[in-house]
Amino acid sequence: MAPPAGKRVKGVQIYRPFIYGTTARPFNETDNPRPAGVPPDHTHSWQVFVKGVDDTDIFYWLRRVQFKLHESIPNHLRTIDAETIIKDNEGKPPSQRQKAFVVNETGWGEFEITIRLYYDSRSSEKPQTLYHHLRLHPYGRTEAEKEAMRNGGEVVAWVYEEQLFNEPFEDFYKILTTGARDKNTSTGGKGKGKGKNAQPASGDSGSEVKERSAMIPLTNRPGQPFSRETEQLEIKRLKEAEEKVNQMVLEMTKSVKAKEAELAALKKAAAAAASNA
Repeated sequence: MAPPAGKRVKGVQIYRPFIYGTTARPFNETDNPRPAGVPPDHTHSWQVFVKGVDDTDIFYWLRRVQFKLHESIPNHLRTIDAETIIKDNEGKPPSQRQKAFVVNETGWGEFEITIRLYYDSRSSEKPQTLYHHLRLHPYGRTEAEKEAMRNGGEVVAWVYEEQLFNEPFEDFYKILTTGARDKNTSTGGKGKGKGKNAQPASGDSGSEVKERSAMIPLTNRPGQPFSRETEQLEIKRLKEAEEKVNQMVLEMTKSVKAKEAELAALKKAAAAAASNA
């Protein structure tokens, strides 16, 4: 890899949110029949993916993703290139464009998938590796959560992540910080100059997520479980858990002090008895 041009932008950190994970559906005769040619012992269709939050564009900073599947699966090492996706999307309406690095498969067993991320060459960032467990069966912290997933017909195992670029090089910094716009709008041209006329995002005040920004939705909706609302609920859960742990520590401290006082009394009584013997 050739060294990037320019200098690093000192004291600057830029992050981009994204999602990775798997979605699995059991085969059935109504809405997910087993396709022709699929082995009879395969019980589910599933996909593994890396995509932007709210299906926003991540191809401008993430250029390639490699998925390492179980070795029993033919062609178990799958590499998806952003350039190929972008080319296939040309001429398609926004609703039909592929917006994720994705692999679709079928199978019967769960296993760990290795996900390798390759960034734009101008970033000079080394590839990063993620690990994700393919889930085919409903799971959750409670039986109610498992039942809800079972009734939903899909086993969703998604992870929210943020990619941090620390002191990016000047060229890559420009890529990250220009071209923010409303979703499904034109970039204002093609080739190297595309995006230069796009309207920049004005902040996180609107309900719509901007392309090429660090924004996430304000509220949850079907198919989009990550938002500011999710963040606040998680903060609330953490605070409640912290309060519970603090109460447990307080009760344990009181119990320990009582036991220590009891032990001291027993030792004192034992010493008195020994001196009177």
